[in-house]
Amino acid sequence: MIIFPAIDLYNKKAVRLFKGDYQNMTIYSENPIEIARDFELAGATHIHMVDLEGAKDGTTPNIDIVKQVASETNLFVEIGGGIRDMATVEKYLSAGVSRVILGTAAVTNQEFLIEAVKKYGDKIAVGADVKDGFIAIKGWLEKSEKTLDDFLFDMQSIGVKYIICTDISKDGAMRGTNLELYKQLSQKYSMNITASGGVSSLDDVKRLREMDIYGATIGKAYYIGAINLKDALEAAK
Repeated sequence: MIIFPAIDLYNKKAVRLFKGDYQNMTIYSENPIEIARDFELAGATHIHMVDLEGAKDGTTPNIDIVKQVASETNLFVEIGGGIRDMATVEKYLSAGVSRVILGTAAVTNQEFLIEAVKKYGDKIAVGADVKDGFIAIKGWLEKSEKTLDDFLFDMQSIGVKYIICTDISKDGAMRGTNLELYKQLSQKYSMNITASGGVSSLDDVKRLREMDIYGATIGKAYYIGAINLKDALEAAK
């Protein structure tokens, strides 16, 4: 299982939100590149990045930091947040990003998603952000009419290979991740699923690994010292 330590970007800083609430934001670092270097030093091979400003308004205000992480580390960089057209996909891939994550656009503009998957294949992932059983969009500020199962069935039919699934109710809450959800998804779908939201302990990491899930993101638990990244990487093997 791949561990994706996470950096959420807002105003060029590394931050975390509580359950996706922009009014409930904690700044963890003024220098995200230093955090990315720390991830690499600990042995991480991958990094999950989200542009929270982009997620709200579909722009790329933090692309310089993403580009710096891609060029100054050897990490496999995946980025999400506000990627709603081919020009933005290409902008990130040209900046050295390994994989881009489509969220809102995968729900609201399937023609674009199909075009992106056709052109870039494995370099495209889709974020499935779940709120009360439905897919949330626009930085989690709106709930769509798509249920998680309907959405994932569509994604698999289109040929999406990578899904980052976040249970918003668990995100940043430090109460454990939704193991039952990920178990069901790993049994039901053939896509590579990354568990995101609420991975709070080494036990979470071990139990996700045991269900043979593709990946797990670790965010707040790393920043507050609840999970040692080296230990998590070892537990994921």
